[in-house]
Amino acid sequence: MSNGRFVIPTPKNEPVLNYAPGSKERAELQAAIKELRSKEVDVPMIIDGKEVRTDNLHRMHPPHDIKHTLGHYHQGGEEHVKMAIDASLKAKDKWMNMPWQERAAIFLKAADLLAGPYRAKINAATMLAQSKNAYQAEIDSACELIDFYRFNVKFMEQIHEMQPQSSPTIWNRTEWRPLEGFIFALTPFNFTAIAGNLQTSPAMMGNTVVWKPSKTQVYSAAVIMEVLMKAGLPAGVINLVYASGPVAAQTVMDHPDFAGIHFTGSTGVFHSIWEKIGNNIKKYKSYPRIVGETGGKDFVFAHKSAVPAEVATALVRGAFEYQGQKCSAASRAYIPASMWDEVKSLMEKDLASIKMGPTEDFGNFVNAVIDESSFDKLSDAIEKIKAAPDAEIIMGGGYDKSKGFFIEPTVALTTNPDFFSMEEELFGPILTIFVYDGEKFEETLETCDKTSMYALTGSIFAKDRDAVITAQEKLRFAAGNFYINDKPTGAVVGQQPFGGARGSGTNDKAGSMINLLRWASPRSLKENFVPPVDYRYPFLQSE
Repeated sequence: MSNGRFVIPTPKNEPVLNYAPGSKERAELQAAIKELRSKEVDVPMIIDGKEVRTDNLHRMHPPHDIKHTLGHYHQGGEEHVKMAIDASLKAKDKWMNMPWQERAAIFLKAADLLAGPYRAKINAATMLAQSKNAYQAEIDSACELIDFYRFNVKFMEQIHEMQPQSSPTIWNRTEWRPLEGFIFALTPFNFTAIAGNLQTSPAMMGNTVVWKPSKTQVYSAAVIMEVLMKAGLPAGVINLVYASGPVAAQTVMDHPDFAGIHFTGSTGVFHSIWEKIGNNIKKYKSYPRIVGETGGKDFVFAHKSAVPAEVATALVRGAFEYQGQKCSAASRAYIPASMWDEVKSLMEKDLASIKMGPTEDFGNFVNAVIDESSFDKLSDAIEKIKAAPDAEIIMGGGYDKSKGFFIEPTVALTTNPDFFSMEEELFGPILTIFVYDGEKFEETLETCDKTSMYALTGSIFAKDRDAVITAQEKLRFAAGNFYINDKPTGAVVGQQPFGGARGSGTNDKAGSMINLLRWASPRSLKENFVPPVDYRYPFLQSE
């Protein structure tokens, strides 16, 4: 029974720990890494709150140490996806009827578990299985995921407070219902926080979920599920399955109770999902909500008034942090000829100092790309650039998969603004630069706007305010997250709601109320305290 008006504590972004030598957090993280490397884990699916195992075991290993076995997960099939759907539908009534503040308490507890006793474990899992260095793991799997849980429940409170006006003798209300049916969360490898948000944001609003993580993120996904269960998440609310993507999608999207998908991944996969839903539209009880964040071909654009050192640092960090495997990573840049030599010199100096290797060595800025298929795609792209008449590799360009999937931070220079690596998402540590005539600023802005199908993130560097204003106007639809004198990565929950349009997704802004509204189906209620007892209106009376 609810007796009171409950207020969620005001959320604040989780402080980022620095893991400096001699710090407590560094020692705890190193101990957690050692612990996880010392054993092989058995990772079952979690369906209806129960562990589910199969005979189909898949090996997990660090991308930077392919001979080391972290453990095995149990691959499921169509029957397990159906079990997960059934479990979610069975849990639906009780979960959606739970008072919203009781649901909120579960996720607030999960946030505190991640901030405290599970911080080292979730970061270590991400470092090992996804090859993220300590800082990148900290800002992702700890801080951003904590922020999602704390801010999203506050957004949920604010949504419930959005109520209509009422007239005399009338009370109008809005009930924020969950969607009718179940939600499918299909999550990527590159951010543990995204994997932890895509299934929980619908769940907060009273929905139940079938969750399929990327096969290369299962290791840390299992830790997320462990935390949610420890926080008191009821059985069947979120069901974690490890089926193949095509099998899971086919089974889910053929079901009449499919109510929506929360997706982050490639544009091609999202296109196929949208097409499948469209072809099946007559099967469903309701029109499914389709929420997706997909690819990016994110840019840094420098005006001739920019500070070269700021531009160079933004390029190195924006392009090569987490091996360029961020949806928001800088992968193309437009530099005026007047400052190119200085920017180039500064970047060469920075890249010469960068170390590449396993995440266990905290001195390594760059680690491995996620798997062999990614390695092969990136190494093929490097060779294609080397062979092109209108481009050249000017920094990096090396690669080696003998011990792990290592691609050097690579900078290409092209004379063709429509060169393939200026247009296509490569999702790795490859940055392509086009040097332009600084007197053709507006013309080159228009080129930037039209070059790629994507519109996720981008940035402008300039001291000249008129140049900043012009860039904002010319690139209005080129990026859903636009940065002024900053790299195009690092969106923070509650500060820069994240998402893009065009080929980059539906722009439903993770980290804001906008996203949670997509998982609610409002019902308007009107109660008349003094109902009329005569059908006759005053205008019907005689003079």
